This record gives sequence, C-alpha cells and structure tokens, in this order.
Amino acid sequence: MTEDATENGHEPGEDWLREHDRGGGDPSDSAETFDPAAELERLAAENAALKEQALRYAADAENTRRRAEREANDARAFAIQRFARDLLDASDNLARAVAHSPKDSTDTTVKNFVLGVEMTEKALQSAFERNGVKRVDPARGDRFDPHLHQAMMEQPAADVAPGSVLTVMQVGYELFGRILRPALVAVSAKAPAAAATAEPTHPYAQGSTDAAGAELDTKA
Repeated sequence: MTEDATENGHEPGEDWLREHDRGGGDPSDSAETFDPAAELERLAAENAALKEQALRYAADAENTRRRAEREANDARAFAIQRFARDLLDASDNLARAVAHSPKDSTDTTVKNFVLGVEMTEKALQSAFERNGVKRVDPARGDRFDPHLHQAMMEQPAADVAPGSVLTVMQVGYELFGRILRPALVAVSAKAPAAAATAEPTHPYAQGSTDAAGAELDTKA
C-alpha cells in the first residue's frame, strides 16, 4: 500500500491534511462563529417584514371587496333608476287617492274600493323598499338638508327653529343613497333683524331749525 501511494505521487497522510485545510477539521471551530443574538435579530426582522406584507395583502383584498361591492350597487342602481323614477308619479297618485278617499262611507262597494287602493299603495311602497328605494319624508322640526330637501317657501313659525322643516309638500325618494327626487318642503323663516337704532339728532333737523328761529326772533 505504501508503494502504491508513493507511485501515485502522494505521501501517506497527505490526503487527510488536504481535507483538513479545506474545512473538514474540528466542528467546534465553526460553532465559535455562530452569534445567537444576531440570528434572533435577523429572524425578528424577517418576521416583521412578513407580517407587514400579510397586512398589506389583507388591506388590498378588503379594498378590492369594497370596490367590487360599490360597483355592483352602482350598476344595480343605474339599471333601475329610470324605472323607479317613472313609478314615482304612480306612487304620488295612489297616495293622493288614499288621502282623499271617503273612508267614512257606509257603502260596501266604496269601502272595498278604498281598501283596494290602500292595499295597492302599500304593495308599491313595499316593492320600493325591497329594491332599495326609500322615502324621504322629514318630520316637522327636522333640520333642512339641501342634499335631501328642496325649499319651496319660507314661513314664520315660533315653535320651530329657523331653517327647519315646517311641512312636506311632496315626499322625496332615494335609491341606494342617491337622490331620485328631493322632498319639497316649506322652511321656517329666519328671525327678522333687530330694528335699526334711532337716528342721531341733526343740527339742521326740522325741530332744531324751528328752535333756532324762535330764539333769533326772540332776540330780535
């Protein structure tokens, strides 16, 4: 065996020394270079970066969901907006018919007719609500909202704050937050301005002139 190694040009033990020089020595030498604090800091930084990335992805997904929901609502509202607006006149006519119907009539035919009109008006309002159409019917004393109401006149009122709704002349409607028709209302007028203070006396006023003339005449 010694002769074979010598013939190949290698001395006995030369291969082991070469492997030792390449890093195949004592494993305890590499353990001395490992820093647990630095490794822990690196892992913490990596964890924070991954957490921030996950939060960013979650926020993007939530924004995408909200955007899709808003676009779907807008598309739905646009699809039925004209149809709903065309039905408002029919709803107004039914409401007027119910308001002026002879409810005190003793005639059975008339009573059944009034009941049929009331049921039709309620069915139409229920269909509006199921499809997102809501009434805008402010109560007396509610604050005037220019986005929902349209002022037709101003009237003085002592029991209502200025700029508040007095009466509703025509109810309004909104569709998914979009106004279809504003409510026509009468608004309480603002308090009148305070009366102007009395004008200061002028030396050339009528009374002053007379007094001065009388004084001159007396001296004359």
